[in-house]
Amino acid sequence: MPCRTACIVTDLQIEVKIEDLIQLKMLTEHMERLHVLQAFDGEESSVITVTESGLRDLTDFARDYLDVRELFFRVSGENHWRPLSEVEELLTSQWIDDLIQQERVISYYQPIVDTECSIYGYELLARFHSPEGQMIYPDEAFAAARARGRLYALDRLCRITAVRHAAPLINQKAFINFVPTSIYSPEFCLQSTVAVANQFNIDPYQLVFEVVETDQVEDVEHLKTILRYYREKGFHYALDDVGEGYSTVELLSDLQPHYMKLDRSFVDGVALDPNKQEKAKMFLTKAKESGSVPLAEGIEQEEDFKWLKERGYQLFQGYFFGKPAPSPL
Repeated sequence: MPCRTACIVTDLQIEVKIEDLIQLKMLTEHMERLHVLQAFDGEESSVITVTESGLRDLTDFARDYLDVRELFFRVSGENHWRPLSEVEELLTSQWIDDLIQQERVISYYQPIVDTECSIYGYELLARFHSPEGQMIYPDEAFAAARARGRLYALDRLCRITAVRHAAPLINQKAFINFVPTSIYSPEFCLQSTVAVANQFNIDPYQLVFEVVETDQVEDVEHLKTILRYYREKGFHYALDDVGEGYSTVELLSDLQPHYMKLDRSFVDGVALDPNKQEKAKMFLTKAKESGSVPLAEGIEQEEDFKWLKERGYQLFQGYFFGKPAPSPL
């Protein structure tokens, strides 16, 4: 079973849906005149397929002659339809294709320490840059990738880059983010990650893959399949941003991750906030029940570090110990 078309960067194929038969006829005739209609199954279908350049022509025509509110589009291979009014987000995000193809990404290292402030490992964080060398923030890059159906391609690039950057670490863990919703089939989508680890002779035990966007996990069984694949290959995994989503307590029990990372919203100021203290203690209890090592991220104040350490948290991350840097300490 091959990965979806989003696994690599290719020319986009866009599907456009319109239920009104009169408007559909007008649209298909116009696209045929321009020779940009890729596919149309006939009168029984309400979906046409065009290239990205054809989509621009289609959008211009629709705005002038059709009711745009009745038109929807999606990148071929996606499951959900979007209103045509949102098409500009896709068209203006084309720069992400070049970023992925040119692999304009490096990994920064942020230290993770133990109770004695000794370095236990690093989280490897993606940093992108423009052709001119200007920084592109991860939120911007991943938003563009989602808009163009390139989430898997970008996530794969970040994972492989992070694994390569883990090679210099000796007897230290490398925490690497991945977006589970971007992975179609673990056996195919993750084989390049395994191959790079083998290429650099990295002990799988050294790598910890972090499940990000835990609040958006809907298909828990699919996530379990991914984590089972990681475990079979000898990797460890962590549940990131615990506490941010309503279901993370259940996920802790269900997934039993090797590491639990308490979300920074419950960490910052915890030493003086009774509500945050109750949450931190609750998730600590859940972590112990599921056999997970509790890690508090986002620590900026010494009093928060001390409070969490005294309660039983074992690992810590945040600006108090070190900001992300282009090389390990």
